[in-house]
Amino acid sequence: MTEVVIPIQIDFRSGVPITNQIFEQIYDQVLRGDLKPGDQMPTVRSLAQQLKINFNTVARAYRLLDEAGIISTQHGRGTYILPVAVVYPGSNLKKLDSLTKNYLEQASELGVSSGEILAVFQRNLRNWDQPTHDQEEENQEGHNP
Repeated sequence: MTEVVIPIQIDFRSGVPITNQIFEQIYDQVLRGDLKPGDQMPTVRSLAQQLKINFNTVARAYRLLDEAGIISTQHGRGTYILPVAVVYPGSNLKKLDSLTKNYLEQASELGVSSGEILAVFQRNLRNWDQPTHDQEEENQEGHNP
């Protein structure tokens, strides 16, 4: 297998951490089939040079991708896209776990306490879990959303 070139666009002004941008773009390319199981990823150094960013930023993104079951690094051989990234629904839980860890790391860097993190998360979860007004009306009329 030859190393693939991965088109990644970094938006330095978006407010989204670069690590997350890399993770999401690679994950999306796997889901779309642009990156296929067995494709060899660029080395961390190569991708860092391509994107003109710090080596450690790419290394963190690769670690998150590895924890999410999207890639696997085989020392001395390279980093490859795994087939389980698309096939197994459990990979969504691994991705969620990685995203949660990343979220907690960022909150820690902001100096936010665990109590504040929990309060914000619970508030957002309640808001996310609430059906919209339109859905409530449809449900009352006997329609499925």
